[in-house]
Amino acid sequence: ISESADKKITRNDFLNTAARETRFSLFTPLEADIIFHFAGLGNSSGRLSRRDFSQLLDPKWRRQPEAKPTVEIPAKGRHGFLWEVLHQVYSFALGSIAGSVGATVVYPIDLVKTRMQNQRSKVVGELLYQNSIDCFRKVMKNEGILGLYSGLGPQLVGVAPEKAIKLTVNDLARSLLKNKETGEISLSLEMLAGGTAGGCQVIFTNPLEIVKIRLQVQGEVAERRSAISIVKKLGVLGLYKGASACLLRDIPFSAIYFSSYSHIKKDLFSEGPEKRLSMGELLSAGALAGMPAAYFTTPADVIKTRLQVEAREGQTVYKGIAHAAKTIFKEEGFKAFFKGGPARVFRSSPQFGTTLMVYELLQRWLPWNPAEETVANITTTDTGDYGYLRSRNALKILLDLDYKFGVVPKGINVPGVPSS
Repeated sequence: ISESADKKITRNDFLNTAARETRFSLFTPLEADIIFHFAGLGNSSGRLSRRDFSQLLDPKWRRQPEAKPTVEIPAKGRHGFLWEVLHQVYSFALGSIAGSVGATVVYPIDLVKTRMQNQRSKVVGELLYQNSIDCFRKVMKNEGILGLYSGLGPQLVGVAPEKAIKLTVNDLARSLLKNKETGEISLSLEMLAGGTAGGCQVIFTNPLEIVKIRLQVQGEVAERRSAISIVKKLGVLGLYKGASACLLRDIPFSAIYFSSYSHIKKDLFSEGPEKRLSMGELLSAGALAGMPAAYFTTPADVIKTRLQVEAREGQTVYKGIAHAAKTIFKEEGFKAFFKGGPARVFRSSPQFGTTLMVYELLQRWLPWNPAEETVANITTTDTGDYGYLRSRNALKILLDLDYKFGVVPKGINVPGVPSS
């Protein structure tokens, strides 16, 4: 500036001097454009003086001293086996509540899905239901609104440990598999964590599923039995009939679901340290992730349903996964493997969306460590003006070019700029 006849410079003058003298080798024309844009506010000539650049030194760009909130930093001693056990109990409890809410919301859809999958005839006159809507209407007409909730009791009893185990194991596996330095986790490890969670839940899922399914389909026949009588008839081993098919369904479902959910939150809704997703965004992320996970695992769900439902007189008794798959394909064709697929999508999508939304909201409302949550809130929810951070970088470059930048002669008053 001091070498210019009119004490003003252009953008090109600035770039040429920067290229010759600055040690910032990555200084780009775009950065110069940004500096000239803000320094040239109110000056459209393109030639800027020291006074123009002084706008970057306006006091509003400077951090003002402010009272720092006092936060209790969690004690380093809160670690160890017992502390970790308590943490898992906390996660388990939140998962139980979230799972129960999600299961109740979509249970009527689950009942329709089960009855559609249990239809074995291809003859139109022998079909009880033409489609999922027809099934819903007939259940309402013949069994009333309570018929849509047949088997809900055992579902709620079992869904607590089922969903809690799935959510807790997924969180635990992700924490163990992620990079300790960056906190990142690869897609393959995300799927491994989800698959592990899906496999672990089967110990609770299978007994629940078989009792629930038999309660759901008994509305189609005259005989009605209670959940206790069904358990007595099945016995311990009978409660795990179809467990291999349950694994075949739940492992890929969870692998697809949890990895999709994580990426949808991050890539579609831009979740990060500075942004917490709203209730609607969490619900949408969970619902979207549930769609491909539910539909692509429908064949395994059909096979599991057929293995677990008690065969009626004259119906084929399936001996295992392979036999069921061959028989269904031979007698009913390939489309039979996707029976109830839309109902499964409409059930699993909102169910897991609701479950994950409630789970994450509960973690916010009832944080495991309130002190850590307070620290996180200070970091992520402060809406103060931090423009000075980027401005400071620009000013550093300017000072490298002219060490006297920002100092004006005595007698000239520029707000925020010290006089020499």
